[in-house]
Amino acid sequence: MIFELVERPEDLEEFWARVAEEAASARLWYKRDLNPRPLASGHLCEEIRFEGIGGEELHGWYAYPPGARRVPAFLWLPPYGRSSVPPNEYGVREGFASLSFNHFGLPAFHEERYKPSQGYFAEGIDTPETWIFRRMTQNAYLAARVLQALVEVDEGRIAAAGMSQGGGMAVWLGAICPVVKAVCADMPFLCRTREIAVRDLLRYPLKELQDYADSVPLGYERVSHTLSYFDTTHLAPLCRVPTQASLGERDPASRPERVEALYEALPGPKRLIRYPVGHEWTPDMVPNNLDWMRVHLG
Repeated sequence: MIFELVERPEDLEEFWARVAEEAASARLWYKRDLNPRPLASGHLCEEIRFEGIGGEELHGWYAYPPGARRVPAFLWLPPYGRSSVPPNEYGVREGFASLSFNHFGLPAFHEERYKPSQGYFAEGIDTPETWIFRRMTQNAYLAARVLQALVEVDEGRIAAAGMSQGGGMAVWLGAICPVVKAVCADMPFLCRTREIAVRDLLRYPLKELQDYADSVPLGYERVSHTLSYFDTTHLAPLCRVPTQASLGERDPASRPERVEALYEALPGPKRLIRYPVGHEWTPDMVPNNLDWMRVHLG
């Protein structure tokens, strides 16, 4: 079986307008621990808590240069999985503040190895309104609002960045969240989902979708319909802020031709970087993303 070919939904913009409106009007509550610890980069790092879209408490970290006031900043979005991303060289950049959080209410520095039983690709996927990524995106929108409210941050100079899931979600935020003024999307996921086929479903976590589709009536049709609303290529025309995307030339997950399609669909200032790697971190992402954010955030 393969997923049916579903084009861009006619009501996609209306769907995402509702997603954004709910997140923009949700209560903004956060609390910093105000007990910063120094990082190897020289930044100070605090734990931070904030209220998610459903009232749940979410946990993250916030890093900033000592003495910072009105510095540019970026929201650092994690790749697929229940782990938190650490404040390392990818998530902390010279001259910038940054914030990251755990999507599942787990601690700011939670570590957990992926296993299919802990996957969430199929959670609520029967409809676009119930799929877990709708809520996750709204919580990322709220995290951007929290970052904008922090005293060290210049509220007009905020980017969204991430790899894989985080890269795709950064593009989504660039499309719907006015807080976000620039995007760095490394190897973004869910590009051109209408081409998902058997060869893509041989490995987890994407195989979670096939496992679910095989278990319910009309499973492939349901999954295809929901994915069409979250296809990063479908959202790209709405992402008008400066956007840097990258691809891995040997990437089996975010295939190069699909990231190229995303790039072609972006309407604003843009840059595409090709890395001679698979679906993995590469040190060149650090200076390349820093350069993009410096140019477009000042």
